[in-house]
Amino acid sequence: MKRFSPVKVVALLPALLASLLLSSSGCRRSSNDHFQGYLEGDFVYVGAPLAGRLDRLSVTKGSRVEPHTPLFTLEHAAELAAQQRAADQLASAQARLADLRKGSRPSEIAALEARLTQLRAAAELSRVELTRQDDLLKNRVSTIAEHDRARFAHEGNLGAVAEIEAQLATAKLGARPDAIASAEAEAAAAAAAKVQADWSVTQKSQSAPRAALVFDTLYREGEFVAAGQPVVSLLPPENLKVRFFVSEEKFAAFRTGQSVHVFITGRDAPLEARISYLSPSPEYTPPVLYNRENRAKLVFLVEALFTGDTARDLHPGQPVDVAPAP
Repeated sequence: MKRFSPVKVVALLPALLASLLLSSSGCRRSSNDHFQGYLEGDFVYVGAPLAGRLDRLSVTKGSRVEPHTPLFTLEHAAELAAQQRAADQLASAQARLADLRKGSRPSEIAALEARLTQLRAAAELSRVELTRQDDLLKNRVSTIAEHDRARFAHEGNLGAVAEIEAQLATAKLGARPDAIASAEAEAAAAAAAKVQADWSVTQKSQSAPRAALVFDTLYREGEFVAAGQPVVSLLPPENLKVRFFVSEEKFAAFRTGQSVHVFITGRDAPLEARISYLSPSPEYTPPVLYNRENRAKLVFLVEALFTGDTARDLHPGQPVDVAPAP
């Protein structure tokens, strides 16, 4: 029998250990209770609905952001000008509507009231004169012509009083209902234009909708961004999922909501996840009729989501092994 010296045995130890690790890893991966898969992320692409030059990029690739953290700002000089114009038009429309509802100015109403006082005094004087003429006519002291003049003067004064009273009532009422309705519609349209202008200004600056990893930045400052194009891609921890494939004979044992253990290289303990999706159709189906030999080749896609904040430091594309939780 060939004997190895202690020196040679020590020299062979790293190779032996490596082979043992590879064999144990291969056994674990080929176990019927473990399934191969990988991590995948559902990215959140943040862009602006309006086009413009990228003035400021507030985040860097690989950084983490909290909710409402500013991400980027596009140039918005035109939107600010439109916002100011809409604000001025709204103020003008509201002032016109208020003026129509008020009616005449206080000084105009005061002039009509003073004129009404004068006419009422003249009407009272003409009434007294008409009463006197009635008595004189009965006593045959005055003539019919003088009596008629007194009567017509009194009737004219009464008519003037009625006219001024109507003018005063109209002045206090304000504009006609149709004119007020038109002014109200103009004010509403101006208010809607102001809301649209405000929205355009706010959309030129975007913030993080939730806590996430800045997975990538797609533009540099100074570049033109088309409307709707994403500028930053985010990966919230809750959007990272496990995708693994289960053979046809094992697929029936899985249920939505079932707990599974996810084994990742470099981590001592497995991570817990819950199955969120079971594919209704097989993957990588061979283009032949099903039979007993081909059924062994069928695999079904299963997706699982991590619980809590365990996926915070994981990355899409990492290979994993998945096993049902005991």
